[in-house]
Amino acid sequence: MRDRRLDGLKFRRQFTIGRYIVDFVCLRHRLIIEADGPHHEDRASDMARDAWLGAQGFRVLRFPNQQIENHRHEVIEAVLAAADARLTKD
Repeated sequence: MRDRRLDGLKFRRQFTIGRYIVDFVCLRHRLIIEADGPHHEDRASDMARDAWLGAQGFRVLRFPNQQIENHRHEVIEAVLAAADARLTKD
């Protein structure tokens, strides 16, 4: 996602939205990407966080680190599809 190499999309890393810091965000498409490591065991707080971000107009995509490492192309396809859906929705 660095340097707009993902289909020209500009992602910011470790960006603050409200009281939350998101892993990656594309502000133009209001799309947040979260890379979930083992510290994401507390699903209840993640769900509350995602609900708040959703209420602010963002779509949150979560991917386990293992999926990012082992199935990179599938993750990229999902991100591009979500960005395209957000663009055509507006």
